[in-house]
Formats: sequence, C-alpha cells, structure tokens
Amino acid sequence: MRHPLRPASLSGPLAPALRRRAISRSLRRGFAAILMLVLAACSSTTFVYNRLDFILPWYLGRYVDLDREQGDWLDTHLETYLSWHRREELPSYDLLLLELENDLDAPITLELLKERSKQLEYAWYRTRDNGLELMLELGVQLRDEQIDEFIEALRKRQRKYERKYLDRSEAEFRKDAAESLRETLEDYLGRLSPEQRGRVDYTASMLARSDATWLRERAVWIDTMEKLLERNPGWQEEVRQTIENWEAELDEEALELYNGNTLLVQELVVEVANARSERQDRRLRRRIAGFREDIATLTAQTE
Repeated sequence: MRHPLRPASLSGPLAPALRRRAISRSLRRGFAAILMLVLAACSSTTFVYNRLDFILPWYLGRYVDLDREQGDWLDTHLETYLSWHRREELPSYDLLLLELENDLDAPITLELLKERSKQLEYAWYRTRDNGLELMLELGVQLRDEQIDEFIEALRKRQRKYERKYLDRSEAEFRKDAAESLRETLEDYLGRLSPEQRGRVDYTASMLARSDATWLRERAVWIDTMEKLLERNPGWQEEVRQTIENWEAELDEEALELYNGNTLLVQELVVEVANARSERQDRRLRRRIAGFREDIATLTAQTE
C-alpha cells in the first residue's frame, strides 16, 4: 500500500499562509468567506470528509512514499486528528454558517465580508497548526532519501507551474482569471446575469498579475524548507516559526499586490451577491443548508 507525506505547507494546505496566486487567495478570502466555499479542511460532502483517512495519504503520495511502518503510524494518527476536527472544529463551522444564512437577509457590506473572512481564516489556522504537528512528528521518522524525494517533488511541481503560468500572455492571464471567478460564483449562485458577468470581466481586467510574484515566493519557500528539513537540533520549532511568520515577512511589493487583488475580488463578491436574483438566492441558501446538514451528520459520528 502506498502511503505519503505532504506537510501542510506548499501546494494546498498552507493556503492562506502560502500566498498562492492572487486570484486563488482572493477567492478564498472573499467569496469563500461569505458563501463558505471552503469549510477549512472539511469537505462539502460527508462522503469525501469520511474518506479523508484514505484521500489524504493518496494525495500526499505525489510527494513521498512511506514504508509500511510509517504508513501505519500515519493511519492511526490521522484518525485522531480527524476525530479532533469533528469534535472541536465542526461546531464552530456550523455557527458560522448560521451567521451566513442570517447575513443573506440584508445587503452584504464589505465590512461584513471582511469579518467573515477573518473568522474563516482563524478556523483555517487552527486546522493547519494541528495538522502541522502531525506532519512534524512524521518528519522525525523519515529517512534522508525520503526528504530528498519530497524536496525534488516540490521542485518538479515548481517547474511545471512555471511552464504553465509564466508563458501565458496578458490576454490569457485575464481570460483565466475571469473564468476562475465566474466558475466559482456560478457554482454557488447558478448562471450569472449579463450584468454580473460584466462585473466579473471588469474585476479580471483590474487584477494585478501575480503569477511571477507567487512563483518567486514559492521557490524561496522550497529553498527554506530544504534547509529546515536537514533536521538539525530544534528544526521542528524553526518550521513552526517559519510557517507562522511567513506571511508577515512578505516584501512590501508582494503584500501590496495580494492585498490589492483581495480587495478587488471582495468588492466583486459584495456587488454580485447583492445583485443576486431570487433563483440565485434560493440556490445559495440550499448550498449553505447542505453544508449544515453535512456538519450535523459528521458531528453526530463523534457522539
């Protein structure tokens, strides 16, 4: 059986802390917050959530193979971690979803969107930090060649991203941004009106291009992790501090870019959400209700 490792750091799980390309970051902190596109580490369906003990190792296997003993250890501790998440985190998600339902009864403001975004981000940090402890414990067990395999997998993915994103023309970047925004909005609201689609296109035209900044930062992160994973005395605390402080230590140019794009997308979300039709409103409320039903089912499994 193939078991894997992918520390909550680079490709997905450090999400807010990783500063992926600005369009993805903006979606998470904007539309994801007010419409609950992501329940932190929780899936939108009970089936996927209940299969995390299988899906996580399978997904992580793109980075490093674990031997049988390491895999068995991960299986056991993943169950403990997921049990904690169901017991401690899911109730807070349900409360946030209830607040979101109530928010829809009045016009959504930018200030409200930012507040909900903070709540979701705090939930993410709790999930990330607990997951990081699991990965650090596993990291102690890895052989040097497994660490090398992990770093090489990250560098290979970096090269793939560079080919995919940096070769795009300006027009291709704008097109990709508009499609990403539109598809996400339509997933929760249904088909957008011509006016709403026009607002999406306008936002895409105003976004600062972020792929080069993101990839530069990601390359620095990989170099940093390679050094930390030499596992000199005290390396676990160094990893914790690096992850915790990474966003605060971004250079001024990167911060300005990310924050500017985040604000643009948040403004888009407010305008599109407030212009939603009755049909779109019903679809959105059904999605939120579906999340709450999933949470109720999952939470009951801990009783």
